[in-house]
Amino acid sequence: MRISFTKGSGKYDRMTVDRGGSVETIDCPKQRIIPHDMVHYAVESVLHKRGFLTRVSHGEAANFRMDAEPESDGVERLVEVFQGDAWSGGNSEPEAMLDLYQVTCRARECPALAVTIDDVIAVRDRIAELDAQWQALPVGGSVTFEF
Repeated sequence: MRISFTKGSGKYDRMTVDRGGSVETIDCPKQRIIPHDMVHYAVESVLHKRGFLTRVSHGEAANFRMDAEPESDGVERLVEVFQGDAWSGGNSEPEAMLDLYQVTCRARECPALAVTIDDVIAVRDRIAELDAQWQALPVGGSVTFEF
């Protein structure tokens, strides 16, 4: 599956999913940092966990409504924690991020994934790389990944 993110000029960026003939495009609300689904890409590709993009790669529609599933729900909570970290400068202590992840999972009643400090550091490094690429793009520019 090929995923492209295109920087928009207005309130939205765009993600295009190409499964080799089947193409879906969704608008991604701008959030100053990389798009939400690009955070998914970082988390899922580094940790090899089944989240939104993995489910899409297995044939589910690329939309905002998916049925609950324990592992992908845990990935979603982790993506939220990484987004929060990025919004606040990307320098939260990994231990604090893991604590917040546990609190978030308990609040949403979903099982937490087994995530380590090394995992947090690896995902954060990948997000920093993606953010550098994203910030360098002009409006209308795209970045594409194989997933």
